[in-house]
Parts: sequence; C-alpha cells; structure tokens
Amino acid sequence: MTLEVLDIESMDLEARGVAHREGKVVFVEGALPGERVEATIVRRKPSYEKARAHRVIRASSQRVAPRCPHFGVCGGCAMQHLEERAQVAVKQRVLEDAFGHIGKLKPATVLPPMYGPTWGYRYRARLSVRLVARKGGVLVGFRERHSSYVADMTECHVMPRHVSDMLVPLRRMVESLSTPDRIPQIEVAVGDRTTALVLRHMEALTKQDLGILRAFAERWKVSWWLQPKGPDSVHLLCEEDEGLLAYTLPDFGLRMEYRPTDFTQVNPHINRSLVARAISLLDVAPDHRVADLFCGLGNFTLPLATLAREVVGIEGSSTLTDRALQGAAAHGLQDKTRFATLNLFEVDLAWLRALGRFDRMLIDPPREGAEAVARALASLTDEERPGRIVYVSCNPATLARDAAIMKHKGGYVLEAAGVVNMFPHTGHVESIAVFSPGQALPEEVEDTSTEV
Repeated sequence: MTLEVLDIESMDLEARGVAHREGKVVFVEGALPGERVEATIVRRKPSYEKARAHRVIRASSQRVAPRCPHFGVCGGCAMQHLEERAQVAVKQRVLEDAFGHIGKLKPATVLPPMYGPTWGYRYRARLSVRLVARKGGVLVGFRERHSSYVADMTECHVMPRHVSDMLVPLRRMVESLSTPDRIPQIEVAVGDRTTALVLRHMEALTKQDLGILRAFAERWKVSWWLQPKGPDSVHLLCEEDEGLLAYTLPDFGLRMEYRPTDFTQVNPHINRSLVARAISLLDVAPDHRVADLFCGLGNFTLPLATLAREVVGIEGSSTLTDRALQGAAAHGLQDKTRFATLNLFEVDLAWLRALGRFDRMLIDPPREGAEAVARALASLTDEERPGRIVYVSCNPATLARDAAIMKHKGGYVLEAAGVVNMFPHTGHVESIAVFSPGQALPEEVEDTSTEV
C-alpha cells in the first residue's frame, strides 16, 4: 500500500475527508477538513482514489476523541471524531452545495440549524444477529463499516442507555434459543410506555423458546413482537402489550400509536421540534385547507388538523393511512382529516387539480424525493397555487432537484432552508425548505433542472 501526505479540504456525506492529488479527488476515511494526514491509498479509480488516514500530521481544532469504543469499526456512526457543532456545519455546507450545484439556486434565508440530544437519541434501530463461533457465540449489533459482518458491539452510545445495556444480554438470550443460527435480526422501537423488540425468526419457535422470551421481557421490561415471515406477519407475543407502543407530540396533545415495523422518525426529540417548526413555517390559519403529501401515519397531518379547517393526507402505504385514520379517530379529528393511498411518484397535474386548491402544502418524501409532485406544482396557475409550501427532506440531492423544477420551471421562490440534525454523528442530512408561489412561468420556458 502507498502512503501519501494529503491536505484535507472538505468532508463528504460519508464523513470522509476530501483531498486532491495529481488532479484526482481522494476520499480519506478518518480525516477532517483542515488537516494534513499521512494516508494509505486503498483503491484507485480513473477519476478518484480512496484512502485511509494512517497518521494525523496536523490535527483540526475540531477533532475530538470518539466516545464509543467501537467507532471506526461499527457502521452506525461516521462523525464521532468531529465536534458536534462542526458536524452540523458540515451538513449545512452539504445542503447549500446541493442547492448550488444541482439546483443552480440558493435560499433567500438560511434557517438556524435544529439541534437535539446528540447521545441516546436513536429510538429506532435494526440490529443484525449472527452466530459466529470464532467470536465465541452470537453477535448483536450494527454492521461493520463497508462490510456485511456484524460488529462485535457491547455498548452503543447513540441508542438509549437501557437499549445499550441490553446488547450483551440479547446475545446470551439468542444463544439459549433452539435455533440461534436462524435469527437474522432484532428490530428496536422505543416508545413512551414500552420498548418493542421485533424478533425475526426463520424457524418456528418452541414452547421453551417462548418461555425464554417472556422471561427476558419481564427482566428488561420490553414487549416482544415476532416476525416469522415478512413485515405483515409481525404480531405481539403477549396480547396485553397492545397499545403500549407510541410516541407523543405534547405541543399538540397527541399520542401516536404505531407498530414497530411502521415508519417513524428515529429521533423523537428532533421530530417534536421539526413538527412544530414545519407548522410554524406554514403559517396555518383556522380556515385553511392543507395537503400533507407522503403523510405516513399522520405525523404532520394530525397536528395540522388541530389548527386548520381540513387536512388531506396522502401516502403510498395503505397500512400507514389505516393507522392515520385510527389516530385521527382516537383524537376526535376524523371530521377534519381525509386520507388517501396513492403512489405519489406517478402523479400529474390533472390529479393535483382534481384535489382542489390548497392554502398550504407540506411535502415529506423518502430519499427518492417528490419529482412528480414538483412538476405538477410547477404547472399550476397563479390562482391554483398553495400560498406556502414546506418541504421536509432526508436527501439534499433530491430536494435540490425538486427545488430546481419548482423554481426554474414554475417560478416558485425558495424562501428559506436549513438543516435538521436528526442523526448526530452520521453523514445523514435532514433538512427543511420553504417555498412561496412566486409567479407562474410560461409553459415554453425550458426546464433547467439537473438530473440527480
């Protein structure tokens, strides 16, 4: 392997330092912006190289000692060696670069970053399980970085303390089951009244196995859910645990029940702040009609319904819209909400017009973004457009693409945008953006948006 001295200029989304050498970009694991490092080149490609920091010659003032002993091996975190506020600054730069390079635009205002707890925040996790004889038994944890191997974890500082404390006992518990080699995964969901553990088992559990699970549940105060096949097969081990799993939105007096395989945000602390900020930015009035696209189980829909005249939630999963309907009924909001199940990646202008005009719109898509919705919005007339749109994103690239469509094809104004530190110590960039309707452009104006 070749050792090179490199000056690190910036950081990418995988928390790798970025340097240049002989006209090539070099991605350096373990290096921070402003540092000079001696690095080992581990892969060469025609347009870039990958390297691993071997020795830090000049350290960044923002370098800190990683808190977790498994950092660098475990793939759960990528930035523990960077000071926490600096992590957010990196993410803000990534967002602004995406707007500039992909969308050819920039927000009129940069919103202040949203912060929350940086440790113990991860209330959702999918832990791999593997029987590894040479490691002395069963491993339970995240995958190793850039590997399919399970990290040999004994603690995790981004999960709540009681979940971290369970990692080793979970190993011993799985080892005691009749077929420990047929347990590939345990999913964790921490709620307000219980911690749910979903045991994926590829062989039928014996009566003794079920007794072991019940004893573990009693000892650790958890609720076991069993998954013999796909997500639809998930069911409670003990029926008396029904209704215990939920998260709360105290500002709106809501308690959102869910199943552990439903999508919910990993970080409930930030989620509460995000919901409050999104609704504040929408500036909802009591007479407003609001659309919530990619509504999930109603994370934004139900809070919006406490303020608006009517909220229409649309989601691609009937399981989630069913859950949203149940939540609306439980909170007496069924007369102010409507839900529909639809593939929002295939919608068009005619569909959007058929829904009627909305005063406000919230868009919260998955990583693929909301390109079809953006194109439909860009084609609306001035009279048809929502007075304000808030777009919550988990992918800066697709947000920038969709913003470019709305701006360059539809004349919308990107009023503000900023990052949301939903996943501290990772390269994941969550963000929020605000659009005003601007003035519709003539249909013949060329779409200058850039493909992602």
